[in-house]
Amino acid sequence: MPAGEAGSTRRQTMRVMVLVKATEDSEKGFLPTPEAKEAMEAMGRFNDELRNAGILLDADGLKPSSQGKRVAFDGPRRTVIDGPFAETRELVAGFWLWDVKDMDEAVAWVKRCPNPMPGPSEIEIRPLYEMADWQWESDAGGHGNP
Repeated sequence: MPAGEAGSTRRQTMRVMVLVKATEDSEKGFLPTPEAKEAMEAMGRFNDELRNAGILLDADGLKPSSQGKRVAFDGPRRTVIDGPFAETRELVAGFWLWDVKDMDEAVAWVKRCPNPMPGPSEIEIRPLYEMADWQWESDAGGHGNP
């Protein structure tokens, strides 16, 4: 019986990437202060709640962009760009991968999250493409059309 029909035990879900946006503080790197320890413990408790609810698939923090690289593509050319990268507010400092019922459930969980940064911060929620999103209509010749 397909998921979602009466008698089915499979929950209809969607995967979302929850992105913790970088700040000037996160781009400075981790500083082992008492405040940082307290924040990490609060985030650990939140992650435990996510895990216990069956939502958390993966999570981690990212080192500052000064330790990263980008590869720019232009046709066959590849150019390596060393960090740090400008526009801190456009960078990602960490992520979660969640399996939620819908976007409303993801938003509700983010609202429960401890502030991931010492000051003002943002968390972005983006749905992942699923295989069903990539269904192609078949033409008479059996070739897919986007």
